Amino acid sequence: MSADEEIRAGSVLPAERRSLELFTGDGLRLVGEIALPVGAPTAATLVCVHPLPTHGGMMDSHLLRKASWRLPALARIAVLRFNTRGTTSAAGTSEGEFDEARGEGLDLDAAIAVARDLGLPRVWLLGWSFGCDVILKRGPVDGIEGVVLVSPALRFTTPEELERWAGAGVPLACLIPENDDYLRPDQARERFAVVPEAQVIAGEGAGHLWVGEPYVRMVLDEVAGRLTGAGPLPTSWPAARAASEGPMERWSDL
Repeated sequence: MSADEEIRAGSVLPAERRSLELFTGDGLRLVGEIALPVGAPTAATLVCVHPLPTHGGMMDSHLLRKASWRLPALARIAVLRFNTRGTTSAAGTSEGEFDEARGEGLDLDAAIAVARDLGLPRVWLLGWSFGCDVILKRGPVDGIEGVVLVSPALRFTTPEELERWAGAGVPLACLIPENDDYLRPDQARERFAVVPEAQVIAGEGAGHLWVGEPYVRMVLDEVAGRLTGAGPLPTSWPAARAASEGPMERWSDL
């Protein structure tokens, strides 16, 4: 019998992956992907909004891609990623132009609508950097169970827009890198103090981009814990599950 395999940076676990087309309220076509658990019901759903596209952010930015590679198999979480307007990745280019987190709120609405049309349960939002601004500027969304904000720079979000989340009943988990270039934990506690539902979690040793496997696991463990109550995610893919659900693959861009 084969041995269990360690999950590393390029590990791709089994999932049912489908390309998506999303259509916005202002008539744009966006590209995206949904990754679903194999052979098990979906426990929760994560709709992801990527970092700043003018600085290389896209649906394949590494944290979001690794979420889609791991969370369906390890935590039964469906992961929906998409390119905001004007953004390009290997999946293609979404129509439209960058709009400083304003029009991108319509893109987020389109992604949430797809999750609902697919009948996916317990929808949470995850924003990373610019993606946090998209979510915060959009404002609370009915029926969303919670929000995970990873490295919120609050570059485009006004104090008034942030205050709209106070009393909305939507938990905000704010993952703030200890060595962030834009907003560090003590500053984040001051900025998010206007939202009682916000909890600031310091990422010890992490930088804005969460580069390195220990920091990736820090984020994904926090996400899985929030969405499903799971403890730390497994760090290996068991041989027995590989036999029944499919092998772990290694991603390469070569």
